Amino acid sequence: MIRLLEARAVSKRFGGLKALSEVSLTINKGEVYGLIGPNGAGKTTFFNVLTGAYTPEDGEFVFNGSELPLGKPDRIVKRGIARTFQNIRLFREMTALENVMAGHFIRTRTGLLGVLLQTRHTREEEKLTTERAYELLKYVGIERHARTLSRNLSYGDQRRLEIARALATEPRLLALDEPAAGMNATETGQLRTLIETIRGDGTTVLLIEHDVKLVMGLCDRVAVLDFGKKIAEDVPAEVQRNPAVIEAYLGGAHHAAH
Repeated sequence: MIRLLEARAVSKRFGGLKALSEVSLTINKGEVYGLIGPNGAGKTTFFNVLTGAYTPEDGEFVFNGSELPLGKPDRIVKRGIARTFQNIRLFREMTALENVMAGHFIRTRTGLLGVLLQTRHTREEEKLTTERAYELLKYVGIERHARTLSRNLSYGDQRRLEIARALATEPRLLALDEPAAGMNATETGQLRTLIETIRGDGTTVLLIEHDVKLVMGLCDRVAVLDFGKKIAEDVPAEVQRNPAVIEAYLGGAHHAAH
């Protein structure tokens, strides 16, 4: 296995609360890696530190062989890490197509002067960006809504649009924060198929999710956080049998996940 991301003893505090306590984990290229735990366990805090929204007090991330900048979201995206959010964050007054184009902008070379002057290179890049955005809308299954304002999309389609926008940044690692939240069983099944396709096409996936059945059926390996500490990291079958995990998180859902 080739390591893509290593978290090394990452800690984050909010006042007197230690949200993350020396969390270390390794994600390999080409896998779907699950991060689970009860509410308040530190999962989203881990995402926020990884993607630069928060700066950790201690620890580091090594991504694709070199250390990640801390607290620099734009530089982290350029390095190849994209994310979605627990609470959907789309440009509500922009169309689905425009939302995805905005995600791809970070991979373009057009500067402000090029945009103002509408140079030939700028027009060519805009054409390619538009074509790529259409491709990604089709990839996630919502190309029919290309010209629809994102605020008018159904909840499930907004989730898919956010994934398309993240993919537009051309990530090596796609971090999904509870993508199945609020979805019905059919939508969740479609999401699982989409994530499997994304992984099959070469993008590594890091997944936070409360749907235990989805996590255990989809992920290659799973880490469990509890009160900011990692209490387990293994293949799903072993995690499900771990007494500390059952006590901290799974409980009755442990049996439902089989």
